[in-house]
Amino acid sequence: MTQLRELAGRTIVVAGARVSGVAAARLLAGLGATVVLADGAELAALTPDAAELVASGMALVAPEQVALDGVALVVTSPGWRPDSPLLTAAAALGIPVWGDIELAWQADQQELFGPARTWLAITGTNGKTTTTSMLDSILAAAGIASAACGNIGLSVLDALTADTRADVLAIELSSFQLHWAPSVRPRAGVVLNVAEDHLDWHGGMAAYARAKAQALTGDIAVAGLDDEIAASLLAGAPAARAIGFRLGEPGPDELGVVDGRIIDRAFGGADSAAGIPLAQVSQIHPAGPAGTMDALAAAALARAIGVAPAAIAAGLDAHQVGPHRAALVDEIAGVAYIDDSKATNPHATRASVLAHERVVWIAGGLLKGAAVDDLVRDIAPRLVAAVLLGQDRGQLVDALRQHAPEVPIVEVLAGEDVSVSSATVVRVDTTEQVMSAAVRAGTAFAESGDTVLLAPAAASLDMYRDYGERGRSFVAAVQGLAPTAERPSTGS
Repeated sequence: MTQLRELAGRTIVVAGARVSGVAAARLLAGLGATVVLADGAELAALTPDAAELVASGMALVAPEQVALDGVALVVTSPGWRPDSPLLTAAAALGIPVWGDIELAWQADQQELFGPARTWLAITGTNGKTTTTSMLDSILAAAGIASAACGNIGLSVLDALTADTRADVLAIELSSFQLHWAPSVRPRAGVVLNVAEDHLDWHGGMAAYARAKAQALTGDIAVAGLDDEIAASLLAGAPAARAIGFRLGEPGPDELGVVDGRIIDRAFGGADSAAGIPLAQVSQIHPAGPAGTMDALAAAALARAIGVAPAAIAAGLDAHQVGPHRAALVDEIAGVAYIDDSKATNPHATRASVLAHERVVWIAGGLLKGAAVDDLVRDIAPRLVAAVLLGQDRGQLVDALRQHAPEVPIVEVLAGEDVSVSSATVVRVDTTEQVMSAAVRAGTAFAESGDTVLLAPAAASLDMYRDYGERGRSFVAAVQGLAPTAERPSTGS
């Protein structure tokens, strides 16, 4: 194991100068290492925190210009692919390559910031953020000093170095972060579900699933049994205990739902056989099967460290849905407008659409190698119309034509884009106008009782900075609706 206290005077390369990279650079510089930031951004384009590090004397070098001679360690931000030239060159020279989560784990285990914390890890294709925030709410209700961190916004390193100590870390982990964190062994970890996502980054489904399985290598492994791949990962997990959860009645070593209540048959000791009631399903936000599954996962992780049933109920009742996660924006003339911009893959979008009876679907963006035929086939009976935007909208058009030929399709195009796949087209001048036009087009199809739903099934980076900006654009478009909306004009 690399001893971090022995890195003083050594050269460390930190790949990426955003949130996790800045946190890693600060830690390593504080240990006396000479840190080189590898990032292609110009100084003026850096975040204020990164610019402050450079202003203090830290070197900023383009990745292709980094000299690896004498480098003791490379710490990569999670978005950097394993085949990135800098990372492959480091590996070829025998230089260790860690992710920010690996660095945080090593720092915590080596007690750089006091006694090691309890790590509770959450991963899965969908539901990670909701489960993490539910768990954090439960821990707060139990009076436990905790922090929600990782992929949720606050880096784990920043949680470790915060002025107020968190004894338990509720850590959302992406597949990217888990890929670069081979040593992490959480007290308990959960795989919620596994569906096609980030296949372009991992190179295939098998590698993506292997990365997720890293969350199940600690003391207690938890997984969703209603998901075939997650269940198979649980069956092969090396953890001392394997705990499942399901929407139906739980068996031994499981949590589930009986008569509208979450029941624990895993952590109750002598009472486990009968099952211990933890919370009413009606307390859970967001409502619906997906929210219930997230609550089951959060409850399992909390129970794994001895949290009492009363705190489970109180924490779930106090939890509120975060922005852009199936959030109701407004109801106009009986039509509900829902912002689920966080549904960035087909699996999440399926759950989002199926939570409503009649849906005008706004979708599109970067599909990241994911197939959409199964999604469209499953949601077709709920669709009133589809309004499509973004780079990979053509794949959605093709799937809709094959599996839902009766569903009207509108494409919203910006500028001089001539890649048109459908008969109905709305053209606008700029990308900034696309979402407003999409909402107006969707409104023209909606009747009282319908839902106009932004659930893109795709990433946002072709048009927006992130899913949050895309969601805010949708909210602004809904707020800007005129009292009446006309059907969009057609074009070619």
